[in-house]
Amino acid sequence: MIHIAHLTKLYGSVIGVNDVTVDLGVGAHGLLGPNGAGKTTFLGLITGQLRPTMGQVEVFGEPPFANPRVLRRIGYCPAADLGERHASSQVWVRYLVRLSGFTGNDANRRTERAIEQVGLNAASRRPIATLSKGMRQRVKLAAAIAHDPDLLVLDEPFIGLDPVARHELVHLVRGWSRDRSLIVASHLLHEVEALDAGLAVILGGRLVASGTAAEIRGLIESLPAEIRVRCSPPHRFAEVAWRSVGVEAVRVEANDTVVVATRQPAALAAIVQQAASDGMPITEVMPADRSLEGIFGRLVQLHRGVGP
Repeated sequence: MIHIAHLTKLYGSVIGVNDVTVDLGVGAHGLLGPNGAGKTTFLGLITGQLRPTMGQVEVFGEPPFANPRVLRRIGYCPAADLGERHASSQVWVRYLVRLSGFTGNDANRRTERAIEQVGLNAASRRPIATLSKGMRQRVKLAAAIAHDPDLLVLDEPFIGLDPVARHELVHLVRGWSRDRSLIVASHLLHEVEALDAGLAVILGGRLVASGTAAEIRGLIESLPAEIRVRCSPPHRFAEVAWRSVGVEAVRVEANDTVVVATRQPAALAAIVQQAASDGMPITEVMPADRSLEGIFGRLVQLHRGVGP
């Protein structure tokens, strides 16, 4: 469905996407990464909104940029909130359907069907400004699917939603992906997992890992935990840690921090106790960063061959 080879997008001297090569087949795919990772730029290249600086992107066998044959087969739901607030959802979706080339009863039928699919119902006649965040997300989704695309692309569709609205939207999107292809960009790992989608992890404009959700989690869990210890002097503590059982790597950061990589975090207590007995003050012990940012940082290290 999508073929990408050495794809790069530059904004002046800023790199949006950096030398990405990947093939995505028909089905559901999650594009995972923290804010600022390059997800929106990547989607802009796929949906034909941006022209590559270098490399190649093909969707359905053709470059998407300024290509109506490809663009009419894509439905796009942007991360940004709706700018239109005075029109009703019905009027707004019908307007976009007509821009897609449908007229008369056909445009009306597609509008009604899309609104019903996303569960807007009576709320579709209210001004968009009066709708909740979850309802406005449904309006964007209705506009994206009304022309019956072969590929639906959603950029951060779950952001700002309460748990109930998020669950309902996941259910809607998963239902769509049973029959059509789907790409969802998100920084929420568990939401992408709920879609039963394959994962591509992007950070700093680079693709650092890809596979199933189980494979990505397995990769993360296979990495040793990194624990930061603030102490004085750090080089003496590093020597003690390196001689200890279960420690796989040690490195000194800044003037007072030692990073210890181990698969046995509980063993660190004995190391700290030994260091204290040897007259090395320990001011702070910080556990491994298991946040999404931390996980992606470890994946980047693995990708570059840095660290354990």
